[in-house]
Amino acid sequence: MTTATKPARKLGAKGPEVFPIALGCMGMSGMYGASDEAESIATIHAAIDAGVNLIDTGDFYGMGHNELLIGRALRLQRDEVLLSVKFGAQRAPDGSWIGYDARPVAVKTALAYTLKRLGVDHIDIYRPARLDPNVPIEETVGAIAEMIKAGFVRYVGLSEVGPETIRRAAAVHPIVDLQIEYSLMSRGPEEKIFPVLEELGIAVTAYGVLSRGLLSGSPVTGAGDFRAYLPRFKGDNLDNNRQIVARLKEIAGDKGVTPVQLAVAWALAKGKSIVPVIGARKRTQLTETLSALNVKLTADEIAAVEAAVPAEAVMGTRYDSHQMQALDSEK
Repeated sequence: MTTATKPARKLGAKGPEVFPIALGCMGMSGMYGASDEAESIATIHAAIDAGVNLIDTGDFYGMGHNELLIGRALRLQRDEVLLSVKFGAQRAPDGSWIGYDARPVAVKTALAYTLKRLGVDHIDIYRPARLDPNVPIEETVGAIAEMIKAGFVRYVGLSEVGPETIRRAAAVHPIVDLQIEYSLMSRGPEEKIFPVLEELGIAVTAYGVLSRGLLSGSPVTGAGDFRAYLPRFKGDNLDNNRQIVARLKEIAGDKGVTPVQLAVAWALAKGKSIVPVIGARKRTQLTETLSALNVKLTADEIAAVEAAVPAEAVMGTRYDSHQMQALDSEK
């Protein structure tokens, strides 16, 4: 691929420059059903070869499996990438989600295990996966700031938090980016969150740009695919949402691109501070996604795409009711 020359994007006013698209590795550890470790590692290597330099993971993806996988993949290429790690989500042995822990002591303990699993001496961007309702964000960010001073972390990031929390966190230490779901089907952050980020010089690392496969037509694979529990993938909601996606396919076909490329190109066109985090598990998916960098959209085309996929027409919330209640970004 000849994408390495694409102009970099900066992660906020205080952060590093990164390739316009990041690689999210969650799906390589079973969240969307069975995955192939050899292909996953090959995909990570292909992404780096193409110029991608931001790799995103979470210590709870596969209960540490994802970090171990990335550690193996990066053994000889650590200096070529920036590692973004989420922490704090608590899981039981059966894989169930049982809460969040972002106390300062938990921050430091989680970081210690992450460094060991990844086989590195520092994490570039460290972030709580969600707001811990029992811990002031100032305490969590303060603990990460201590780890920066100690040399174990480079930058602070946030994930799925709202305007007030963002301001409080930024008052403790500069924040380089907010990781949040953002796509044609999930445009909620535009109204209240994005203006605060622009004001404070904070970038967006946008996940779910393909709406967890809805926009690409990726089917739910059954056992082990957590999308089966998401409202947008159930019954009448799914039927309705597929009709919306069909309109996106028409526009993509008229432009000579795939729906995946159009959806990613749309996200890239929405702002210079937005970096889509793409969960490619295979090299073929990666190649298709990176080709979106060559798709240019006019203002009229962006408007046409948004009219064809009106966010208000999407049926079903992006998580189940329990998880939605845990999202500070939705309050």
